[in-house]
Amino acid sequence: MTQRTGAPSALRQFLASEAAGGMLLMGAAALAMLVANSPLYDLYHHALHDPIGPTLTSKLGPMSLHLWINDGLMAIFFLLVGLEIKREFMDGRLASWSQRRLPFVAAASGMIVPAAFYLLFTAESHGLEKGWAIPAATDIAFAIGVLALLGKRAPTSLKLFLTTVAIVDDMGAVAIIALAYTASISTLALGVAAAILLAMYILNKSGVTALWVYLLLAAALWYAILLSGVHATIAGVLAAAMIPIVKTPGAPDAAHSPLHRLEHAIAPLVAFFIVPLFGFANAGVSLENMGLDQVIAPLPLGIAAGLFLGKQLGIFAAVWLCVRFGFASRLRGATWLQIYGVALLCGIGFTMSLFIGALAFPARPELVEEAKIGVLLGSIASALAGYILLRLAPQHLRHEEVEAEKKREMDEDGDVVSMQEKRA
Repeated sequence: MTQRTGAPSALRQFLASEAAGGMLLMGAAALAMLVANSPLYDLYHHALHDPIGPTLTSKLGPMSLHLWINDGLMAIFFLLVGLEIKREFMDGRLASWSQRRLPFVAAASGMIVPAAFYLLFTAESHGLEKGWAIPAATDIAFAIGVLALLGKRAPTSLKLFLTTVAIVDDMGAVAIIALAYTASISTLALGVAAAILLAMYILNKSGVTALWVYLLLAAALWYAILLSGVHATIAGVLAAAMIPIVKTPGAPDAAHSPLHRLEHAIAPLVAFFIVPLFGFANAGVSLENMGLDQVIAPLPLGIAAGLFLGKQLGIFAAVWLCVRFGFASRLRGATWLQIYGVALLCGIGFTMSLFIGALAFPARPELVEEAKIGVLLGSIASALAGYILLRLAPQHLRHEEVEAEKKREMDEDGDVVSMQEKRA
């Protein structure tokens, strides 16, 4: 029999860090809005956008603090996203096709339907079609942060479902950024990037586990992709795919696994510094000269409708149809009303939506500002509606029994992790 060690499970640690990071992100976004609508706006704007150098590529020109955050620090965010995706596929909740069915279908529907809403609302406005992907993403930290405010009223199955859907959603967003928002390609730079990836792959297959080697090559990969014309943050996901992982069923954060070590090392940096800093640098919108006409313009309205209406309809319909036709099982310990509440929370697009909004209209800053309004409106509406619904929704009849079972499973994971860490 396993000795109780009191160690938290990997899942519990992940949900706790995402929840705390999500709350910090909310605070950073609120602070950005306050600063942008105060006498400090000029200081805020110039500090972010004035050139500070150097010029890494003629495409971007001299680097500014905003560019360093969006093209540099966010590559570390995407590295963490890539590590989470690989871990879940190799050794986690997406390791088998039976586990992948529901989150894959729900995430796909939750990207297609919001994009359709966006295109419907902006159909009469020429030049806005490039923003179709803005409402397609879910902000996992923000959404988990809202769920955390509900305490025990949010079943663990809902948190797991939200996490897996958001991870699959991130995969789609990364693919969209790479394919839809790359204007021109430098074949030479892309060839160098491919050679670096091949070197990382060979090192992985040769059994090299020293993280510093992979991190040096990841930095070189970032610069090569920056020069290639593909957005530099994609380097983070590609590098993550080459980091070695040691499979440990039942304990997916083994101390001797390079991937898990790196994930644990950078997760606090991403959750408590990079993502809140990104939120502060990108959420500040001055409302001084903005009237109702700008708020209900096709672009912000299309984004808000995509996030608030498209996400909830797309995800809930996909879950209902999957369960109805036996393609997947219903979430344990959760009512249909609670599942609908989580579908609402998936409409919190924030971080990734703001990121894609900046990529969609690089030469039109006024549209980027309008896109921010749409992201904020849709995300806030989704957060409030989802929170209120989940707060008022009756609990499943087997809620306490299922939660106790989930807690035992998570504690057992923590015990296995602790024993392996002691052996290491």
